[in-house]
Amino acid sequence: MLKATDTAPKFTLPDHEGEPVSLKDFRGQPVVVYFYPKAATPGCTVQACGVRDHRAGYEAAGAAVLAISRDPVSVLKAFSDEHGLGSPDFRLLSDGDHAVADAYGVWVEKSMYGRKYMGIQRASFVINPKGKIAGIVEKANPKTHGDVVLGLLGEMGVPA
Repeated sequence: MLKATDTAPKFTLPDHEGEPVSLKDFRGQPVVVYFYPKAATPGCTVQACGVRDHRAGYEAAGAAVLAISRDPVSVLKAFSDEHGLGSPDFRLLSDGDHAVADAYGVWVEKSMYGRKYMGIQRASFVINPKGKIAGIVEKANPKTHGDVVLGLLGEMGVPA
């Protein structure tokens, strides 16, 4: 996994509307890039709705939020519509081939009921306006994700 002070890997992925979104589009402002395993599952829904419910804090910090999973655009669109998630500063992105998850070090071996498989580790990266990683939340807790990330933005000196 990456560490604080590393340059955030660049990427361009389709969002929930099918529009390409590049990390470089947000240069000059803080960005929260968070990875989650699968849209519309209980934990991922709690996490995404937590971001939605903390929207005012992210806006006050001037931060964009880019949420990345392997889900196809059609699934992300339905997830966004059902829960009122998408906005210009909160985009759900499709990393179908997990190349971006690989670049961030969150494509990992997982285990459930004794079965091993590869998947996305829930993690968040706070990226400063210059494109450097300022903070990382490894194995993010869906219930506290919003508060923890806003705290990291505050530590960066960004009012949240």
